[in-house]
Amino acid sequence: MNWTQVYDPLGHWWLSTLVAALPIIVLFTLLAGLRVKPHWCAIAAAATAILVGILIFHMPLALAGSAFAYGVAYGVLKIAWIVLAAVYLYDISVETGQFEIMKESIAGITPDRRLQVLLVAFCFGAFIEGAAGFGAPVAIAGAFMIGLGFRPFHAAALNLIANTAPVAWGAIGTPVHALAAVSGLPESDLSAMVGRILPFTAVIVPLWLVRTMVNWQETFEVLPAIIVVGVSFALTQFFWANHVDSNLVDIAAAVVSIIVTIIFLRFWKPKKIWRFDYEKEAQAAAKPLAGEVTDDMGGQWPAKEYDGYIAAKKYPASKVLKAWMPFAILSIFVLLWGLPKIKLAINQATTPAFKVIQADGKPRPGAPGWDWPYLHNKISRNTPVVAKPTPEAARYDFNWLSATGTGCFLAAIVSGLLLGLTPIALMKIFWRTLVRMRLAMVAISFMLGLGFVTRYSGLDAVLGLAFTRTGWFYPFFGTFLGWLGVALTGSDTSSNALFGSLQKITSQQLGIDPILMCAANSAGGVMGKMVDAQSITIATAATEQVGNEGQIFRFVFWHSIALGSLVGIIVMLYAYVVPHLVPHGLTFVK
Repeated sequence: MNWTQVYDPLGHWWLSTLVAALPIIVLFTLLAGLRVKPHWCAIAAAATAILVGILIFHMPLALAGSAFAYGVAYGVLKIAWIVLAAVYLYDISVETGQFEIMKESIAGITPDRRLQVLLVAFCFGAFIEGAAGFGAPVAIAGAFMIGLGFRPFHAAALNLIANTAPVAWGAIGTPVHALAAVSGLPESDLSAMVGRILPFTAVIVPLWLVRTMVNWQETFEVLPAIIVVGVSFALTQFFWANHVDSNLVDIAAAVVSIIVTIIFLRFWKPKKIWRFDYEKEAQAAAKPLAGEVTDDMGGQWPAKEYDGYIAAKKYPASKVLKAWMPFAILSIFVLLWGLPKIKLAINQATTPAFKVIQADGKPRPGAPGWDWPYLHNKISRNTPVVAKPTPEAARYDFNWLSATGTGCFLAAIVSGLLLGLTPIALMKIFWRTLVRMRLAMVAISFMLGLGFVTRYSGLDAVLGLAFTRTGWFYPFFGTFLGWLGVALTGSDTSSNALFGSLQKITSQQLGIDPILMCAANSAGGVMGKMVDAQSITIATAATEQVGNEGQIFRFVFWHSIALGSLVGIIVMLYAYVVPHLVPHGLTFVK
């Protein structure tokens, strides 16, 4: 059974586009409007996508069902497993009392919540994004911030906003690798171009984060620190993406930014220590000012000025290092697990179908893994999405040991044993984590099922083709095509795989540099990360507020649109004002 995607079954592109958008309309209406639990939202939206694909776009039932099952299987191993393992490590840290010491060590650097969100959500989150990606930074940094004293809603929302600028090079540069593969363009040029777009947002996002928490006056009180965080990250990001490689861009930028910021905070302190009004210890030391201020985190809070605060408890350096050990071990594991040579060696040793030898004795080309039944190469994308009809691969590499989630899980086990926990105690903690995360894992898996049905039915391509009809404004709206891809799939890698070829073809037809527009797909996609249902579900699961997805979505949506528009404007400037700055023929330092 073979089937070729159809992109205008109703004979009117606008009507076909509207019908193709029905699954997304159903998802966000249930999630944000009616506040239905996310796993039911995903099931309803996936069912809508299957019905639309079968009844309107004439997709065979067997292919539609297989695509959904493929997405669910992918979601369990590739995404949900990461989140579960990351929260497990956090629970071990809490159980052993080490998290309290970690919290105090951060408070020792700065007790100011504005500066803590920069260090944890932006800098530390960027490091985890660069090493693991796929939801891990939101899960780990979100749980970390709750331990510091942030409310769950604040921890989730702020981490979703923070996890933007680093996403294009997440998981050891995976999105850029995918973009180069599908577009056929030089990876060094694509990475460099993304590295000439996103550093502007890397400077803006720290300011955006702090302003989201407090008013403008309180934002400007920590402006020197905001500048240090943003500029150090942006400069490193630009340099690494343009002159070194596309693998360690985020990791290098995050490490530099953390070190520079910590050194800076040893010599500079804000005049006032800002803490949330609901913190009991801070309230005891607070002197209320007249009036109230309305902040962007939801409601009227009394304006307060702190002449003092309860100082962080001091611990010996050895205890602080021991407390941070689980996250240091996690960083090592996810970094090693992300290195292509190590991943390949593990896969070849543990995954029987990772390397298939054909009858002629040569390795099978293309993506690794088992051919997914009733789906692999059974569906072809068609023009104008691709230059010629191209079969869509569907191979499932059951890389149980090299999966990032397994690296996180092993890091948790090693950390627990080093902290003195017995195997029985580790099993009990894991069971509690699993029970607490069960609905979130179901929701994440079904969200991927929805994304895969959308992809293989061609609904995503129909929505993407609508953006190509914008003519002169295509650089702006083409950026939002990447945003749409991430909002649909939850992954900048998937968005690049879906729309990279379309961006290249359309930009060539319009006389716009394809390097720019393919890079814009990835750069615009990062701003869609905060509104995709998968990321929101991960955030609510990690911060223990399952059922609050709709409120978080409504809060972050306008932030996503505004930051996405900013990226679109930057791309417009490159396209029409400074096109000579688009790189061509760059090579990385060997």
